[in-house]
Amino acid sequence: MPEMNQRIPKRILSGLLASISAGVVPRMGAPYIAIGRTEEIEALLSDLEAVNDGGGSMRFIIGKYGSGKSFLIQLVRGYALERGFVTADADLSPERRICGAKGTGIATYRELIKNLASKSSPDGGALAQIIAKWLSSLQSEVAAEGLEPGSEPFVTRLTAKIYSVSRELESQIGGFDFATVLTTYYKAYINSDEEKKSACMRWLRGEFSTKTEARNAVGAALGGIIDDDNWYEYIKLLAVFFRKIGYRGFVVFIDECVNLYKITNRISRENNYEKLLSMFNDTLQGKAEGLALIFGGTPQFLEDPRRGLFSYEALKSRLSDGQFQKAGFKNLIGPVIRLRRLSDDELFALIARITALHAQNYNWQPRVTNEDMAAFLKHCLERAGADTMITPREIIRDYMTVLNILLQNPDTSFADVVGSGVVSLKHGDNDEDAPIGDSADKPGSGSASRSAADFSSVDIEL
Repeated sequence: MPEMNQRIPKRILSGLLASISAGVVPRMGAPYIAIGRTEEIEALLSDLEAVNDGGGSMRFIIGKYGSGKSFLIQLVRGYALERGFVTADADLSPERRICGAKGTGIATYRELIKNLASKSSPDGGALAQIIAKWLSSLQSEVAAEGLEPGSEPFVTRLTAKIYSVSRELESQIGGFDFATVLTTYYKAYINSDEEKKSACMRWLRGEFSTKTEARNAVGAALGGIIDDDNWYEYIKLLAVFFRKIGYRGFVVFIDECVNLYKITNRISRENNYEKLLSMFNDTLQGKAEGLALIFGGTPQFLEDPRRGLFSYEALKSRLSDGQFQKAGFKNLIGPVIRLRRLSDDELFALIARITALHAQNYNWQPRVTNEDMAAFLKHCLERAGADTMITPREIIRDYMTVLNILLQNPDTSFADVVGSGVVSLKHGDNDEDAPIGDSADKPGSGSASRSAADFSSVDIEL
């Protein structure tokens, strides 16, 4: 985790503060405000080690709105990139589903490919760069064998290496078409045919609507295209391909799964749940080599017996807690990770860290003491039901408001702002983006009855 005494690049820091002020998860800089999710992160990173060994993994991160599911997803995404994995992430919506007609399935695939990232291309759009890097690496290998670049033996040897990978992919579902497109891309790469390279990338991104259109553009005997029905098979195929060209695996994050719960048509909703069941079985039965799937959703999405995952008996039997799982017991090995409520000390550490980041970004000395931060947090936790209902999003957003007011009003004190009723926690947000989390109380986490002195005693590295 980054040390707080290091200088954070201005671009990252300003974007980070702007995101959390609006209650949105930052895509960059998340580790700088990561507090209290060590065990959950370690559990997810242990899955990546299994993926690195050729296995598969599937997890559901469950927490209510504002609890930090999206933040945890972005945090793990960053760690996966640092460790040599390829990642892709997408948010579900009425237009993007796991399974659906009229382009709602392929829309999810296209969003994943748009956000495909590697360590050298962390911001997305990495597929073309990954393939180009692979081809360049093969050229270097062949040149290292003593063959003259551009010579006939060089091209023959390079072609053999390309076909070797392609033949290994042909045994997978959809592998023949995938291998054909890769080979066509390689030939266009050698001949500097940008139009043909573009057509191949369009096929890989799932942008063709008919087979005829794809065949005419790619110029090869393709058996099909990537569509609503088969896109998940190509996700599995990409995972195999990435491992063969040197990456450790493929990690796919799908957030806002509550949108599946909101599908009103029962048959359509159950089709999506059936596809989730197929993914679950694939990853845990070794049929998805090098693939990790991580889904984010609310307790309602998981547990509602009428429309949630538990309404689908096959999923309920796999995802429900065992009879000995009781409140207060930790279990991060199963397929469901329920985000606990952050302890009072962790919440205090979080707002203390935000204070330091705000000071660094705006080059000022906040007129806020440890006692002020403790009083603010105590004020938040004293609200009715706050011990179980309050989320870090609410606390962070309101605390950022206080800091912004203090920055812009030099004659105003912390007590003036908080005591004047400016701090009023907002409830009822309908999105899932939020830093850090809660869901169920952590045993011994503390309560609103703690004094300011109790919070002030927390040791913070700033």
